[in-house]
Amino acid sequence: MRAGIIGIGSYLPDRVITNTELEKTVDTTNEWIMARTGISTRRTAESHISSSDLGFEAAKIAIENANLEPKDIDMIISVSSSPDYTFPATACIIQDKLKATNAAAFDIQAACTGFVYGLTTAVQYIMSGQFKNILVVGSEVLSKMIDWQDRNTCVLFGDGAGAVVVSQVETGGVISTILGADGSGAKLLEVPAGGSREPASFETVKNRRHYIKMNGNEVFKFAVRVLEDCTRKVVKKANLNLSDIDFIIPHQANIRIIDAALKRLNFPKDRVMINLDKYGNMSSASIPVALHEALHTGRIKKGHKVVLVGFGAGLTWGAVLMDWNL
Repeated sequence: MRAGIIGIGSYLPDRVITNTELEKTVDTTNEWIMARTGISTRRTAESHISSSDLGFEAAKIAIENANLEPKDIDMIISVSSSPDYTFPATACIIQDKLKATNAAAFDIQAACTGFVYGLTTAVQYIMSGQFKNILVVGSEVLSKMIDWQDRNTCVLFGDGAGAVVVSQVETGGVISTILGADGSGAKLLEVPAGGSREPASFETVKNRRHYIKMNGNEVFKFAVRVLEDCTRKVVKKANLNLSDIDFIIPHQANIRIIDAALKRLNFPKDRVMINLDKYGNMSSASIPVALHEALHTGRIKKGHKVVLVGFGAGLTWGAVLMDWNL
C-alpha cells in the first residue's frame, strides 16, 4: 500500500489583471514583464476575500472529486503564505467552513514550497496508519501582501487555491519525496514586519515593511539550482532515471527559472506543465492548480511518473515523485 492523491480541486478568482493594466499604475511595460517573467495575466481576489475563502472552494471540489464527504476528512493541512491570521490556523478556519468536524487541523509555513511540504507530511500520516483521509490546501491572496509601487514584485504574484485529498491507494501513489531548507538565505525573500521580530507600528507601515521584499538575482540563482538538484535527487531516491519521468510540474515562479533548469536537466519542455503566463506566482497554490489543470487537460494520465518540485522563501525546497493513480 502507498499513499496517493484520490481527489483534487482548484479555484481561481474571476478578476484578471493584465500587464497592460499594470502599465498604467507602475513604471513597467508588457514587453518587460513578458521578457523577464513570462507572465501575461494574474488573478486577484476581491477585497473581502481571504485565503481560507479560496481554500474552502478548492477543498470542496477536491473532497467531491474523491467521492467523500467533509466528515470523512481526518486531517486538514493548510500551507498558505498569506494566511487569514497569525493565529488561529487557516486550516481551522477551512475546517469550520467545510464542517469537517472529525478533522484535526494545522498550518505549515514553507512559502512557495508549502504544498510539497504539506503533501509529504500527509503521506507520512497516511502510511503510519494514524489517519485515513487528509486534505492538503494551498490557498493564497498574495495581492494583499504586494507593494503595488514596486515594479519588481507586483508583476509576479497572483491569487488562487488548489487542494488534494491524500489516502491509501492500492496502485500508484507517492514513490519518493525530498525536502530541504537553508535558513541562511531567509532574508532573500521575506515580509519583514508583522511578526515578533518587527511588530506592526507606525514606522513599519510608513516604510512599507509589511509587503513582500525580494532579492531577485539571488533568488533566481537559488531557484534554478535547487529545481535541477531536487528533481535529480527525488528521481534517484526512487532508483529511477530522468528518462523514466513522464511529466514535471514545477512551482510556477518565473519562465526563465523553469527554462534554465530544464536546460540543465536536458528535459523536454513539452512534458512540463507551465501555466504561470495566466496566473503568475501563486506560491503554495501554484503546484496544485497546475496539477489539476494538467489532469483536466489530459496531459497526465494514470501510470505516468510525475515529479512535483517546489522552491521558495525560507529558503526551502522539495519534490515528490508520484506514480499517478487517478
